Amino acid sequence: MVTSVDVRRALASLADPRRAEASSRFLQMAAGGYGEGDRAIGVSVPEQRKVAARYWRDLALAETTRLLSGDVHEERLTALFILVRKFSTGDERERGQIFDTVLANTRHINNWDLVDSSAPYIVGPWLIDRDRSVLDRLAGSSLVWDRRIAIMATFAFIKVGDFEWTFRLGDRLLHDPHDLVRKAVGWMLREVGNRDRAAEEEFLARRYQVMPRVMLRYAIEKFEPRRRREYLSGAV
Repeated sequence: MVTSVDVRRALASLADPRRAEASSRFLQMAAGGYGEGDRAIGVSVPEQRKVAARYWRDLALAETTRLLSGDVHEERLTALFILVRKFSTGDERERGQIFDTVLANTRHINNWDLVDSSAPYIVGPWLIDRDRSVLDRLAGSSLVWDRRIAIMATFAFIKVGDFEWTFRLGDRLLHDPHDLVRKAVGWMLREVGNRDRAAEEEFLARRYQVMPRVMLRYAIEKFEPRRRREYLSGAV
């Protein structure tokens, strides 16, 4: 039987100390960084995806959850890649179990790459035709990663032309204190604009002058240069 130990060994065999050092810097794992306390072993994302592809069918959900609770960043990201694969092929019961597993383990989904690799592909898709109030709870959490999960989950809704919850959470998180939440809100607003520019600009019209600059820059990144300048100068 395949276990989380097998996946950990596979990842350890691919470890690269130099890459680990670069990853630690990039994901701010040093003291004072948003990823403080995490540990990287230096396995590239493509290699992690290959490991996930090798083991996802045979690794039970309980073992995947053990992998997700590991102390190595690449173990948790690989676990999420496995969960996304399981979710995309699972039946209703399996998908519900995976959704519940993710929500029960958000403390382990503790960096932006972990959030962005799971929330739009598990949390959002599960909630498309269901009660979404859990996103309000996540958006009100003191944990920055819960708040990023909430807004990133709306990417699944955006893809089917449903912008309501992106705007709802965008308002709620408009003055979030953390840069990574501000960027995520701006990113999701940009994705709305990629599909319906008028809807995004209607949202921005009453908010762009008070939203954090980084959020606005992300939101208008795909606008024409002249239009970007108008927003940034407050001349809209």
